[in-house]
Amino acid sequence: MNKNFSLWMLDYGIVLILFLLIGIFSFASSNFFSLSTLTTILRQVSIIGIISVGAAYVILTAGIDLSVGSIACISSLTAALLLKAGWSIPVTIIVTLILATIYGVFSGCLVVFFKMSPLIATLGVMTSLRGAGYLITDGLPVFGFGKGLSAFGRGYFLGIPDPVILMIIIFALGIFILSCTPIGRYVYGVGGNEEASRLSGVSISGVKIFCYAFCAMLSGIAGLVLLSRTNSGQPAAGVGFEMDAITAVVLGGISLMGGQGKLPLVIIGVLIMGVLSTGMLMCNINDYVQQVVKGLVLIAAVAFSYVSTRLRDKIITKPND
Repeated sequence: MNKNFSLWMLDYGIVLILFLLIGIFSFASSNFFSLSTLTTILRQVSIIGIISVGAAYVILTAGIDLSVGSIACISSLTAALLLKAGWSIPVTIIVTLILATIYGVFSGCLVVFFKMSPLIATLGVMTSLRGAGYLITDGLPVFGFGKGLSAFGRGYFLGIPDPVILMIIIFALGIFILSCTPIGRYVYGVGGNEEASRLSGVSISGVKIFCYAFCAMLSGIAGLVLLSRTNSGQPAAGVGFEMDAITAVVLGGISLMGGQGKLPLVIIGVLIMGVLSTGMLMCNINDYVQQVVKGLVLIAAVAFSYVSTRLRDKIITKPND
């Protein structure tokens, strides 16, 4: 088999999986293949899509961030409480995102300076922030802060939901940083060969902290989008966001070993998660079965990431037929 075709299949085979899923659910449910369903899917995946951009940055450095769901939750609660206290929307957004970024910097510092495993560090942050969310709200939803923010979550521009447009902008920004700036090269370098990057003068600590901070900030944005859609702060919100985001990123071809992958393909991973969730819902598949399927998809995605990395290395070193 031609080397270029093999590499193309490793990179873009995920697109075929997306079309296959669309075909299966269109056959199983007559209402699936429609413009309204597409709009619903895009609106639903916008939050995970935004988080996935940040998660991809962290994974590219061979790290992982399990705190994204808790950061989205605490950010939505923070914004809800500030708005309820009479703060303006712009100031609320700025303060919320600053706090979210601080959470990410803290996670990055735990990984860089205290040499903690990213899994353990972000698991600790996840648990702490989840508990803090229940603490500051007494476990109760936050209502009564007006509907100014909900205009965005439920609004449209040129027929496209506002959260979807925001997701597209964030993906474009993420792709630009990775493709066209020194920071992007450093991110790939640190994930691919940390020691070589260090010898080249790259600040390993700075790059890793930046990625965790960027991921947390985007999680904060996702929390604001969540708040604008529900018009209430829910202390139980965001549970499972981290697994959905990681699955989407790995499905999109970002290697868990770091240093490999293309952010544009993460969009396909996000869409697969959306098609899968919406399709199973429209086919009246039991919620528990849906959780099992999502778990199996995550396992399959991680296994494929592991295998494809090794296949890629073999294909690259193999002469053309």
